[in-house]
Amino acid sequence: MRPTADAVPESLRTRLQRWGYNLHPTYRSTGAWITYVAGDWREVRLRLPLAWRTRNVVGTIFGGSMYAAVDPIYMIMLIENLGPGYVVWDKAASIRFRRPARRALHARFRLGGEELAAIRAATAGGEPVDRTYTVELATADGEVCAVVGKTIYVRER
Repeated sequence: MRPTADAVPESLRTRLQRWGYNLHPTYRSTGAWITYVAGDWREVRLRLPLAWRTRNVVGTIFGGSMYAAVDPIYMIMLIENLGPGYVVWDKAASIRFRRPARRALHARFRLGGEELAAIRAATAGGEPVDRTYTVELATADGEVCAVVGKTIYVRER
């Protein structure tokens, strides 16, 4: 995926964090690589190649690799953006396979300022809120192979 005109450049901090996540044994075992983290943590991109580590018995990308690649991203983005005054947890997930993945897949995660403001407003009275996000895993030419839904629990500490 090419950078968009409105993309915030990576900072030294987010570049180092990206490398840290990519080298962490748990994330590394998914076979995916985080390729970009915006300096404000409001956009993350990743690439999941078709390789020996991600290939299933029929020669396509294993569904578990697809899910594991995207699993922590929205939670981490919310933790980074909301800060230590909030509790953020994964609550539920779903995955819908649309077609077999025979080539590398890409995913782009985004959080807007209005979404973060809505979370802060909804949790201001001490009540928790559940937010649901969707991300597509698609080939470089836009063919969607899987759609993952993530429900994230957020509350003020």
